[in-house]
Amino acid sequence: MITVTDLRLSYGERTLFRDVNLKFTPGNCYGIIGANGAGKSTFLKILSKEIEYDKGDISISAKERMAVLKQDHFAFEEFSVIETVIMGFPKLYEVQKARETIYAKEDFTEEDGMKAAELEGEFSDLGGWEAEAQASQLLSGLGLDEADQEKMMRDLDESKKVRVLLAQALFGNPDILLLDEPTNGLDLESISWLEDFLIDFPNIVIVVSHDRHFLNAVCTHVCDIDFGKITLYSGNYDFWYQMSQMLQRQAKDQQKRNEDKAKELKEFIQRFASNAAKSRQATSRKKVLEKLNLENVVVTSRKFPYVAFKPNRDIGNNVLRVESLNYSVEDERLLDNFTLMVNKNDKIAFVGQEHQSKSALFDIISETIKPDSGDVYWGQTTSFAYFPKENSAFFNSDMSITEWLKQYSPDQDDTYVRGFLGRMLFSGDEALKPVNVLSGGEKVRCMLAKMMLSGANVLIFDEPTNHLDLEAITALNDGLVDFPGVILFNSHDHEFVNSVANRIIEIIPSGMIDRMMPFDDYLKDDSVKAIRSEAYHETSRLKI
Repeated sequence: MITVTDLRLSYGERTLFRDVNLKFTPGNCYGIIGANGAGKSTFLKILSKEIEYDKGDISISAKERMAVLKQDHFAFEEFSVIETVIMGFPKLYEVQKARETIYAKEDFTEEDGMKAAELEGEFSDLGGWEAEAQASQLLSGLGLDEADQEKMMRDLDESKKVRVLLAQALFGNPDILLLDEPTNGLDLESISWLEDFLIDFPNIVIVVSHDRHFLNAVCTHVCDIDFGKITLYSGNYDFWYQMSQMLQRQAKDQQKRNEDKAKELKEFIQRFASNAAKSRQATSRKKVLEKLNLENVVVTSRKFPYVAFKPNRDIGNNVLRVESLNYSVEDERLLDNFTLMVNKNDKIAFVGQEHQSKSALFDIISETIKPDSGDVYWGQTTSFAYFPKENSAFFNSDMSITEWLKQYSPDQDDTYVRGFLGRMLFSGDEALKPVNVLSGGEKVRCMLAKMMLSGANVLIFDEPTNHLDLEAITALNDGLVDFPGVILFNSHDHEFVNSVANRIIEIIPSGMIDRMMPFDDYLKDDSVKAIRSEAYHETSRLKI
């Protein structure tokens, strides 16, 4: 069990946490949520003793072992993959190394023999004989094959190092497991495997994630960080969201009732204050008025941008025809005789592990690059807006956000543009910031504003959820669900893909898989699994 009592932490004049009181108990998974900068990762670092707090107490039994998902992907370059995983259980690793050292001695003494016997017993009690098998099983579940497991860490690419560090955290059945964004870089099978692992995990899990599907699958509780407080809710992310919306409605309704009551009291006081017969009642009502709380009720500091794409014209039957596209980069064929017909009601998610192929396709149909051969035909009634994965070229300027967006606005009035930016959470002086200093999330919101002003009836998105917080992802998700036009997109967010797309296309080495169905149905489709297994031979793991 972890008990947090009266926790406080401040940085200068900013109070990050005040009077936080929580209990984390075994058998539960706690999702930590909050707006960007609210302190989610900081709270995990406080629990793991990486950061000291100002006041309060955190009680964790000395016998309970805590494992933390490491964020330094290059900290174990000189170690093998299996050894790196076993290092997640420091006591076992220490005994294992001591055992190896004593057996390596050339002048093995009787005292060494006694020490070796002691180490053997401890090694066995800690599960040492099963350690490599358990490490291998974890790595396999997270998508690393036997060949990768035999490598040194320095020989793995970064995406695989992330998986090894996750296996390291999971290794050895820790009593407390702290995970900061554990699904980053994982394919869907790995995420599904991790979900099953955490659902069955008997101890305490505390996790920070922007993946709504993952939070819904694994969390038994949600810890909401807001206004320096951490409020514990039973249930998963969807339950928290519904509850928070209900509480906000109740608070606004109570505020409206208070305002109506105040108006009624003021009218009575003004009418009868000078009336001797009614003066006592007027005085009584004045006291009631003084006790009414008429301050603006702010239930949450979270801000949801307003995302709504409104096409200037309806789309016709002829939308987009792609014929025999070929495209290569440095002798690597990304598109091979690729052909596609897009229909007027399509919302197509492009999934799979051929990420460069998806980006190349979007760049070609948006006329950003030219194919080696093949043709792209847009219908006469279509107009498209494109969100590229790499958007830095749009922001190489010292223009203010207002000046930047005005370039793309049909209405050049400052008030109109500033009002539009306000809905995208750039209000007041924020709208005057130069665009070349914006964060990744701010740039994404600017690009979305640009697309909203376009009036396009076809939207193309290459990983739009990158850099966004949960609130912005939810707003974009809802905006695309409501959009009446055509959408072509890819994303690593399972919930986003499943809720927006009605058609799934996966580019594979032998061509493509094209199914008119929701994403969850696509994942379960046996014919899809068979095609993928044949296309990728040893594995049918799906990345989005």
